[in-house]
Amino acid sequence: MADALAGPKTVTGPMIRAWIETSAEVFAANRGHLSDLDSPIGDADHGNNMNRGFNAVLEKLPEGDDIGALLKSVAMTLIAKVGGAAGPLYGTLFLEGSKPLMGKTELSQADLAQFFEDAIAGVKKRGRSDVGMKTMLDALVPASEAFQAETAQGGEILAALRAAANAAESGMKATIPMQAQRGRASYLGERSIGHQDPGATSSYLIVQALSDAVEKASE
Repeated sequence: MADALAGPKTVTGPMIRAWIETSAEVFAANRGHLSDLDSPIGDADHGNNMNRGFNAVLEKLPEGDDIGALLKSVAMTLIAKVGGAAGPLYGTLFLEGSKPLMGKTELSQADLAQFFEDAIAGVKKRGRSDVGMKTMLDALVPASEAFQAETAQGGEILAALRAAANAAESGMKATIPMQAQRGRASYLGERSIGHQDPGATSSYLIVQALSDAVEKASE
């Protein structure tokens, strides 16, 4: 079992490209679900926005395996194409995460941990938000923490990504009883309680897509 979980020692440029492509597929498949989640507490357009944004991302991806350049392209396209708060926030996530990765064609486990940290720091600053406010951070921060915890225990990249995806899913579900403190949902006050946050859901889908892409490339 340990060998089956070991997987790759690094994440390569083609794996990152596969992650981006997998994310686009996931948003196409979950477009309706995400918009349904957004309907009672937002503009009912989150699924359509993310689907449109990642379709544009695929059209504009540069050639080559420079991981920083790939992620920066994702960032700039999402900022340009995704409406509402999602475009700037997801754009910031990929942009800040890409900065130390420019020129790299493969990432170590430490590089991935740094990507999570930098991306989250950017989102916190841009959104003036933190865990517990019913936002995408409620999925992203647990994912980052789980990735680091699994790494500290000796788990390799694939095991750490699986742990991150599981933590992101739990964090996503934990937004249901929360009262929103940021975005349009915050205007609803207590009426936002009982609804799963669409941003946390799309963040979980992105983390899960990364785990799935790396696992598939390792088969």
